[in-house]
Amino acid sequence: MVEISPLTGPDRAGWEVLARGFKATFQAEVSDDGYEQTWRRLLDGEQIRGIAARLDGKVVGIAHYYFHASIWSAGSCYLADLFVDQEARRRGIAQAMIEWVAKDAEEHGAARLHWHTPQDNTTTRALYDKVARFTGHITYSRRLNTSQSSILR
Repeated sequence: MVEISPLTGPDRAGWEVLARGFKATFQAEVSDDGYEQTWRRLLDGEQIRGIAARLDGKVVGIAHYYFHASIWSAGSCYLADLFVDQEARRRGIAQAMIEWVAKDAEEHGAARLHWHTPQDNTTTRALYDKVARFTGHITYSRRLNTSQSSILR
């Protein structure tokens, strides 16, 4: 049975293996310092939150999310990252993490939970189609020239 809870200090090594796997999936390089900064922000829980899914005590899944203001509702929750170890997939772990985040979002007054995924990610989208509604939006992203972007290479 999978256990899901907020990330804690002892999760660091397992989290980083999965975080690096997640970033490699999208061919995004992050500096070692970037992982360290992100880990610290996750643990302080003020801006971003992180959860771990564990099987037999081993971290096999991670999710990162944050709450933000919304123009048309009381607020929203954005699921920024969701990643499950290749060997632990197809056991309902990703869906359980989405449900965990949705419950946390409801408890914090968010009116909506939302996320993005690549259009060609058909395996993941099959799960997402079961737990949410595809809105058909296409996302654009523009990197800005700030000191905060320095954690990404």
